[in-house]
Amino acid sequence: MENQHVFKLLSEPPFTLPGLLFKYYKQLGLTDEQFLILIHIRQFHQEGNDFPTPDNLVERMTITSNDCAHQLKELLSKRFIEIVESKGTDNKISEMISIAPLFEKLQMHLNEQSQHEVKEDKQLQEGKLFQRFEEEFARPLSPMEMEMISMWLDDDGHEPFIIEAALRESVVSSKLNFRYIDRILFDWKKNGVKTIEQAKSHGENIRNHQSNRQFSKSSETKREKKHPGYNWLEGGSN
Repeated sequence: MENQHVFKLLSEPPFTLPGLLFKYYKQLGLTDEQFLILIHIRQFHQEGNDFPTPDNLVERMTITSNDCAHQLKELLSKRFIEIVESKGTDNKISEMISIAPLFEKLQMHLNEQSQHEVKEDKQLQEGKLFQRFEEEFARPLSPMEMEMISMWLDDDGHEPFIIEAALRESVVSSKLNFRYIDRILFDWKKNGVKTIEQAKSHGENIRNHQSNRQFSKSSETKREKKHPGYNWLEGGSN
């Protein structure tokens, strides 16, 4: 007899519900009692009962039928559950209590939380960016300079890390001023520079190009000195 009970326990299908619901049901606006009712509805679904009545639910809980009915109305009005009609193969219409709206609310909450975290992270990065400028310039920024950084962020749509990379580029080039940084950002945007790697590569290409151009000019000057032009008409050098 005991072995039969053990076998029944082992063969019972496991109860499934996303763990995130247990973590966030309070933030969704559910009470402990309401959440427990939703859990029981889910379990009834797994057992094949798509429309558990208040009496069915009360049999497994410590609340009265009136309290259960009241909580079900609350869940309906706040759209945590809905009554859905479906037609069977015999064209017979049946109803079920769907908890799909609960998952929709959870999805919306997670999206809002994610957006909030992104916004907070952006504000943190922007704060660090202003601090980085003050460190490099070794002084507090003027209101006009702070406004220019804000324009790079808001109007031009540059990410904080790209603006910081432009700041580093100006330091490397020994041209630490806002006008030069603005020119760097304009050039990067025009050339589609959006990552640190692209910024480094683009900066190195420009420096190499400038170095090669200076070398070419220097070589041309040396060649002119080594091979002076000859004035054939006057029989002398230029």
